[in-house]
Amino acid sequence: MELEVRHLRALCAIADTGSLRKAARQLGMSQPSLTTQLRRIENAIGGRLFWRELTGSRPTPLGHSVLCRARPIVAEMNALVTEARQEAGRTTGTRLRVGSTGSQAMAGWLRRLRARFPDADPTIHIDVRADSLLRMVSDGHLDVAFLHEPEDAPPRVPDGVHRRILVAREPQFVALPATHPAAARPVVPLTDLAADQWMVDPALDGQEAALRRAFTTAGHTPRIVYGDYPTAADLVASAELVTPCRPTAAPRPGLAIRPLLDDPLTLRLSLASRADPATTDALFRDLRDSYVEAAWSSTAYRQWLLHNDSPLLPTRDAAPSAPPPVREASA
Repeated sequence: MELEVRHLRALCAIADTGSLRKAARQLGMSQPSLTTQLRRIENAIGGRLFWRELTGSRPTPLGHSVLCRARPIVAEMNALVTEARQEAGRTTGTRLRVGSTGSQAMAGWLRRLRARFPDADPTIHIDVRADSLLRMVSDGHLDVAFLHEPEDAPPRVPDGVHRRILVAREPQFVALPATHPAAARPVVPLTDLAADQWMVDPALDGQEAALRRAFTTAGHTPRIVYGDYPTAADLVASAELVTPCRPTAAPRPGLAIRPLLDDPLTLRLSLASRADPATTDALFRDLRDSYVEAAWSSTAYRQWLLHNDSPLLPTRDAAPSAPPPVREASA
């Protein structure tokens, strides 16, 4: 086996995070795959590179020696890729590379970006993992990224990446069958759904952990199965289960979207870029207006905004799409 740059990246990620699980998430791969890759790397080198302990993974003396040589190589390769992409952008014309964890606001944002930069060629990269998008921004593969992250489990922000808060606490609603007794209520207590089967997407950072914590606080243990949102919507409509959903989610036949009492599930929304925040003012304003437009288009979310006196509400003399105040986030 010949060592490649991707193998060196994996070793650096394990050392930086101190955990195979965290490193696998940062690299966008499963933990078993990373464990297998590490075993092959160690076999090729001929010695153990990390001690696996209860508290995580730490480099062995041999591991320290290998990492000292690996880090400059990885840094040089990152610089080479970034410079090559920047040069490609200069020779092929203006480009705007946008990333997102997915949102109903994306269509409006891209529409506004095309109007603001008519000579640009916006591209969109969707990834449900905020960590992956932050890494792409840091490596120069994306210009900006719209992030959704668990409020109590924020991702690691690479050095040099700036974030601006769009919504500090976006409430997560619940999608439930229209025939469910709780669907008749404007706001649903989590305890009313304790007996239901919940579907979560295992690819979404922190969703399962947040749901379990909310139920533990309420004195219950949730019944959880795994799947993706398109599958979940069909199963919810057929009265098989319930699932967390974004407040901007569009309703569909057989499915009701309701806020949860006291908002036990929340996300933080932000815009990440390598540029100084002042240079992304226009991008942020367009994203903010697009999000407000999507929020105001959702009946359930609009009622929640009115009830909670949200900063997303328009001023007395403004249109519903008026932007809320800008808040800065520390890295």
